[in-house]
Amino acid sequence: MGATEHSNGPHQVVIVGGGFGGLNAARYLRKAPVAITLVDRRNFHLFQPLLYQVAAGELSPANIAAPLRKVLQKQRNCEVLLGEVTGFDVAGRRVLVNGDSLPYDTLIVAAGARHSYFGNEQWEPLAPGLKTVEDATEIRRRVFLAYEMAERRAGQGGERELMNFVIVGGGPTGVELAGALAEISRYVLKHEFRRIDPADAKILLVEGTDRVLNTFPPELSAKAQAALEHLGVTLRLKTMVTSVGDNYVTLETGGTTERLPTRTVLWAAGVAASPLAKSLAEATGAELDRAGQIAVEPDLSLPGRPEIFVLGDMALYTHQGGKPLPGVAPVAIQ
Repeated sequence: MGATEHSNGPHQVVIVGGGFGGLNAARYLRKAPVAITLVDRRNFHLFQPLLYQVAAGELSPANIAAPLRKVLQKQRNCEVLLGEVTGFDVAGRRVLVNGDSLPYDTLIVAAGARHSYFGNEQWEPLAPGLKTVEDATEIRRRVFLAYEMAERRAGQGGERELMNFVIVGGGPTGVELAGALAEISRYVLKHEFRRIDPADAKILLVEGTDRVLNTFPPELSAKAQAALEHLGVTLRLKTMVTSVGDNYVTLETGGTTERLPTRTVLWAAGVAASPLAKSLAEATGAELDRAGQIAVEPDLSLPGRPEIFVLGDMALYTHQGGKPLPGVAPVAIQ
């Protein structure tokens, strides 16, 4: 920890973000002689790995959101602040929060990531991603509304586009979503409708590379693919989305383009670090990669800034050789 102290009080640690990385950093320091302030724009910790179950209607939002104050209520050296971090005064060692500022001796930034549309931000309203509780409830609304509309229109034509569900991206989120939607269509809604058979729904998982879960070992990809196909999911590998509209998606495979009618496109194709990474990089001179992640030292500090640490989805850690570490919770915690 840096030697500089603000006032004569204890060493001030400011943690930005109450996700897996930030929350575990706070808990790890519970016995340290420091005063911790955890700042987040939400007053709850969201268990993101189960968001897809909220989107599928299997869990309610309350099941996966734990109030940060409750989680940390017995930790005497930690205070939780609800606020939006807008920037960093690195020279003055202050975090700017809603027009106010928080002094720090050590700063830990773990503000996570959001979904990336690779420059096609106009697709966002048409193809929601899955990063927040609101995303999950919106996806759930769209999925169940599609079946209701198909029931209403049965026999009138047009139900095909309502019964086509397209998930873009074959990473963990895309695979989980595709599996959950397939289970809904085959089992959950089996006897719910009179005019349509939900099992007729087509669940299409689109992935640009040659396998799903491509950051995992090939044998795990093969198992995931077999499990999805067993559930009735159609996989479209080496396929790119070239446009998204109100009632269609355009796919390109090996130079061949296909326009598929659909009312439900769900986005799980990429992530970009929180905009705070860019703000911090500009303030410190640190490097960013194409996904907006900030390059860190082996101890997760920023080059030349031993008092500032970046962890979780915002951090680009390449010191183990080969690929950067994946943005998953166990890595953030470790």
